[in-house]
Amino acid sequence: MTALSINVNKFALIRNARGADIPNLVDISKKCIDFGADGITVHPRPDERHIKYQDVRQLKKNITTELNIEGNPKEKSFIDLVLETSPTQVTLVPDTTGQLTSDHGWDTLKNKTFLIEMVNLFKSKNIRTSLFVDPEEKLIRGAKETGTDRIELYTESYAANYKSDREKAISTYIKAAELAKKLDLGLNAGHDLNLENLKYFSSNIINLKEVSIGHALITDALNYGMENTVNMYLRELRK
Repeated sequence: MTALSINVNKFALIRNARGADIPNLVDISKKCIDFGADGITVHPRPDERHIKYQDVRQLKKNITTELNIEGNPKEKSFIDLVLETSPTQVTLVPDTTGQLTSDHGWDTLKNKTFLIEMVNLFKSKNIRTSLFVDPEEKLIRGAKETGTDRIELYTESYAANYKSDREKAISTYIKAAELAKKLDLGLNAGHDLNLENLKYFSSNIINLKEVSIGHALITDALNYGMENTVNMYLRELRK
């Protein structure tokens, strides 16, 4: 069964807009879990424009499901935070400082030595590791050589082309998933997955362990309500 991890960054962004504590991130994350989510994802950035480092500490203390922390391990503060909080999973993402949102995966060949070092560091602390990658054979094979537990496929290309030709849009992801299974890599996916394209993706991708969804889910919650929306996503994911 594929797990649904809800990225709560947007809740933090709304909170920060007023400089107070509404919505409270721990409370809303607990509600997501009560409504059926399998885990919580956060992506703290150095400028703390949404998730603050203290949020991660509070979430670790207060939620009982899986906690997935995304971020760039080239930032020492990120490494320190992950080691301090010891989440279930760390997803390493090659973001640049000030980047609006993640828009590419790792070049696992060019960054092989660095990624091996980071993967070994986090795995030595019993933290499951995942590398954010594009669905390219050489990059997936490169990820395997780092020793990572999982990869997370960057799904923006699939989502962008879903309406025009969904079979073509998903073809590279099917091949990527088959290769990941062959290499004994766990498989996650995320970026621009939504109620329109999630079912087709999850029903065609083998060995899919987890999807991480935030922006679309939280936007849908404005229309349908949070509890209903979480269950709508779970139904699409598990049909």
